[in-house]
Amino acid sequence: MPKQILLNAFNMNCVGHINHGLWTHPRDQSARYKDVTYWTELAQLLERGLFDGLFLADIVGVYDVYQQSVDLPLRESIQLPVNDPLLTISAMAAATRNLGFGVTVNLTYEAPYLLARRFSTLDHLSNGRIGWNIVTGYLESAAKAMGLSQQIEHDERYDRAEEFLDVTYSLWERSWEEGAVRADRANRVYADPARVHRIEHHGKYYDVEGYHLSEPSPQRTPVLFQAGSSGRGQAFAARHAECVFVSQQERGALRKLVSGVRGDVEREGRQRDDIKFFMGMSIVTAPTEREAREKYDDYVRYANPEAGLAHYASSSGIDFSRYAPNEPIRYVKNNAIQSVVKNLTAAGRERTVADILSQELQLGGRYPTLVGSASQVADELVAWIEDTGIDGFNLARTVTPECYRDFVELVVPELQARGAYKTEYAEGTLREKIFGAGRAYLPDAHAGAAKRHEHDKSSVKRTA
Repeated sequence: MPKQILLNAFNMNCVGHINHGLWTHPRDQSARYKDVTYWTELAQLLERGLFDGLFLADIVGVYDVYQQSVDLPLRESIQLPVNDPLLTISAMAAATRNLGFGVTVNLTYEAPYLLARRFSTLDHLSNGRIGWNIVTGYLESAAKAMGLSQQIEHDERYDRAEEFLDVTYSLWERSWEEGAVRADRANRVYADPARVHRIEHHGKYYDVEGYHLSEPSPQRTPVLFQAGSSGRGQAFAARHAECVFVSQQERGALRKLVSGVRGDVEREGRQRDDIKFFMGMSIVTAPTEREAREKYDDYVRYANPEAGLAHYASSSGIDFSRYAPNEPIRYVKNNAIQSVVKNLTAAGRERTVADILSQELQLGGRYPTLVGSASQVADELVAWIEDTGIDGFNLARTVTPECYRDFVELVVPELQARGAYKTEYAEGTLREKIFGAGRAYLPDAHAGAAKRHEHDKSSVKRTA
C-alpha cells in the first residue's frame, strides 16, 4: 500500500496570500475574509475532503522592501490588510469535528505566559485540534513597529525562541500534574493545590514566575509546526518541531533536506518518524487536462507576478527594483529569511529578475504548481512523496474557495482509490490524527517532555 498523504490547506486571514493578484478573479471570494461565515464554510469544505488541517499563516509588519514602499502591497493587498488568525479558530472549531488548525504566531513579540494560555484555551475549545507554527519574524518593518531600532539578528532570534519554549513547556507540561483537576463537588475541591505548581524561569530573555492559568488541555502542548530551513532553523526543528513546512522547487534538494533533518532528529534522541514534512504546493485541476490548462491560463490573466516579486523581496531582504531585468542578483547579508537568500544567490544558479518573473511567478507565487486532471495531479503528488520522503502537502489557495472544492471533488477520490489517502478520520486529537492513537501528548523523547513534573514522567497515559 502506498504511504497515505497528509493534507493541510494553506491560507491566511487576508485577501492576498501566496498567489498574488488572483483576488481580482471574478470567482474569487477572498475579500470575504472579514466575514466569519467565510471561514466556517471553508472549514466545513475542508472537513468534507478529510483534510488534516487548515494551516493559517501570519505576519507582523508590512512588505516594504520592494521599491522601499508599501504602495504595491496596498494596491494588490499583498498580505495587507491582515487580521489576527487566532480569532478565527473557535468559530471554525465549532463548525467542525475533526479538522485541525495550525496557526502562526511570532513569538518574538509575544509574552510566553499569556501565549501559553491562549493556546491552551484554543486546545480546550477545539477538543485538542490546535497546532502552533513557531516563527521568529524576518521583517524590519515589524521590529520598528514593535519598538525596536532594528530586526534582531537571525541566530539570536532562535536563541530567544529556545528560551521561550522552555517557558511554555514548563507552563503546559509541568505546572499542572495529571489528576490535578478533581471537580469534586461533594468535598468542594475543583483542583488539588498539592498538584498545581508554580514555575520559575530566570533566563537571558525571560523572567517568569507563576502558575499556568489554564488547566491541562487535551494535548497540553499544541502540535508544533516550524518552517525554518537555514542551518540554525534546521537545528531548532530537530529539537522542537513535529511538523516542518518546506518549500523547494527541486526534488533532489528537498530529498536532501528531509534526510538531513531526520538525521538531526535522531541525534536529538528522537525517532525519525517523530517529525512530518509538508511541502508547499499550488494545484489547478479539472475533469480533463485540457480543461485544467484552460483554467490555469484563465488564472494567469488575473495574477500579478510583480506583486509576487514584492513578496519575494521582503522574504529575501533584497530590493529587486534596484536590479536591471537581466542583472544577476547578488548575495546580501541581512536578517531576512536566510535560506531564501542563499537559494536565490547560490553559486552556479545565478538568477535575474527577468528569470524570476518568467519562470516562477506566472501565478503570482513561488510554490511549484501542478496543472492537470485528477489522475495527473494524483500521479505527481504520489511521486513527490515517494521521491523525497515528505509526508504531505500544504495546498496554497489560488481562486478561493473553488481551488479547494475542485481538489475535494476531483483529486481526493482519485487518491482514495489508490489507497494513498484516508477514507475517514481517525479518532482523537490533532497529534493523534497525525502520529497515531495514544499520541495525544508530546512523546517522551521530545525536549518538552523533560519539563514534566516527576510524578507525570512515569505516567502510562503520557507515554507515547
